[in-house]
Amino acid sequence: MKYALAGGKRVEAYLEGRATCPVCGSEVIAKCGTHRVHHWAHRGIQDCDSWVEKETEWHRAWKNYFPAECQEFVQHDGQSGERHIADVRTSHGLVLEFQHSHLNSPERAAREGFYGNMVWVVDGTRLKRDYPRFVKGKDQLRRTNNQGYFLLSFPEECFPATWLDSSVPVVFDFRGVYQSQPPDAFKDGLWCLLPGRAEGSAVVVCMSREEFIKVAPSRPQLLAAQQIVTDFARRIREARAADAFATQRFTGMPGGWRPRRRSIRL
Repeated sequence: MKYALAGGKRVEAYLEGRATCPVCGSEVIAKCGTHRVHHWAHRGIQDCDSWVEKETEWHRAWKNYFPAECQEFVQHDGQSGERHIADVRTSHGLVLEFQHSHLNSPERAAREGFYGNMVWVVDGTRLKRDYPRFVKGKDQLRRTNNQGYFLLSFPEECFPATWLDSSVPVVFDFRGVYQSQPPDAFKDGLWCLLPGRAEGSAVVVCMSREEFIKVAPSRPQLLAAQQIVTDFARRIREARAADAFATQRFTGMPGGWRPRRRSIRL
């Protein structure tokens, strides 16, 4: 936890500090060691928010891209009384959750259900196999007529299985905290897997880190994911229908000639 309450204000951890947890109201103490980022911690071992994870340098760096007032927003469900700390919640109500540690599918689904309008940003450097798998599978990304948008028939060959069925956009950061040396266009970009499928294909969007940081706070949704996937599905069906019509027109021509099928560009 980066912020706690002291004197009615949100404050960051300071040496030998004491403050109050904004979720449960109990006392928290400052942890200002040299091995982890400075943070507040409950006196007990168990954190009051079961969804809170130990923050890494990567986690804290991502949160710091956004205004302090948007960080660690306590979201409350008035019906159930459930409370959780969103890493970032923009002024438009979009929640950004930065995920480094392993997350099982039931908890992922529970968080998505609780926050609703949200985007995951996943640390693709946590496991050594994640980026090599992406590099190996990226050749399957099919370009479309929309700059930065790709179709992918087998997303499981590019991305970790945990995130394939997410109901919200999942942004993969394969670079981590520091700039790639030498620069690597695929590693330095952010790769967003949209929820749902367009006629069996996943829709993947590539964007720069700078673009994400600029766009995310400026609109209610990062991307109109459902509409984008629906539009691509329609265009795929139209392209397939056009190919089928062209094939039928030339069936039975002299010499048994058949037209060469063209690749679908959307």
